[in-house]
Amino acid sequence: MKYVNLFYLFSLIFLLACSTEKQEERIRIIIDTDANNELDDQHALAYAFLNDDVFDVVGVTVNNTDNGYGIQGQYDEAERIIKLFNKENQVPLFKGADEDYGQIAPHIGESNFDGQEAVDFIIQEALKMKNEKLVLAPIGKLTNIALAILKQPAIVDKIKVIWLGSNYPNPGEYNLVNDITAVNPVIESGVEFEMVTVRYGQPTATDAVRVTPEEVAVYLAGKGPISNNTITGRHGETFNRFGDYSKNLFEHAQMHGYPPSRALFDMVVLAVLKNPGWGTPHEIPAPKLVGQAWEDQPDNPKTIIYWDQFDRDAIVNDLFNRMEETTP
Repeated sequence: MKYVNLFYLFSLIFLLACSTEKQEERIRIIIDTDANNELDDQHALAYAFLNDDVFDVVGVTVNNTDNGYGIQGQYDEAERIIKLFNKENQVPLFKGADEDYGQIAPHIGESNFDGQEAVDFIIQEALKMKNEKLVLAPIGKLTNIALAILKQPAIVDKIKVIWLGSNYPNPGEYNLVNDITAVNPVIESGVEFEMVTVRYGQPTATDAVRVTPEEVAVYLAGKGPISNNTITGRHGETFNRFGDYSKNLFEHAQMHGYPPSRALFDMVVLAVLKNPGWGTPHEIPAPKLVGQAWEDQPDNPKTIIYWDQFDRDAIVNDLFNRMEETTP
């Protein structure tokens, strides 16, 4: 009997060790979002929450870009998605920068500055890291990240930044132009840095990871976990599951004259973190942003990674499958 008990004891220890190891393999991540800008941010947040086995979302921070109706609008939309997935008691949400890095940076030493709540949270969580890096996923402008590095440079070795931004090697892109002053400070800090490219109108980057209203109606509407909350969407209707809110967002985009299919730009960042095989990474000497254009620096010993050539079907089908799997 003693040997049997010892066998069960060692078995229990082994199972607990395996469970702990599995938990440690989850990617600790902060998602930094202009959630109210379009409809891709909402799907990025949803995708992270649907992949609880992959991502440990330690918090969400928001920043304000041109189309988001102010920092409060960005905060409110992120809060809606958090509540739709019953994460309001697990995933803290913080307001970040309204203005740009160049305007805020001179005030970084003051007791209160634009974006401080999010910046201090990023620093706090980064400094906790020991043997792994905290992943920062800015899917809006880079302002909060640049400010956090400026205020506490020690976090550079404790974070990895993977940004949905730029049309590299071409100029422009929405997240980039919303704060061009934040880009070089992040890259030049020496932080581990990756760009998930956009390239509007081209089949080579995230603009090609598109879904149609017909696909949304079949694979998202009526799908996903049922929330304990009923939220009022940004267009006024009420919802208790993300799939129905997704359908509503697509319908309102069409009403305002957007093309029927919509790109899920921001979600691709989470997708390639989950499965790097769904995109193609390229390591290059770190370029410099001059105005809105990239200037290559072939002799720069510091390197970054940019991503393109995404597997649209694999990424979109993974979203659809996760929604189906979590539908009661």
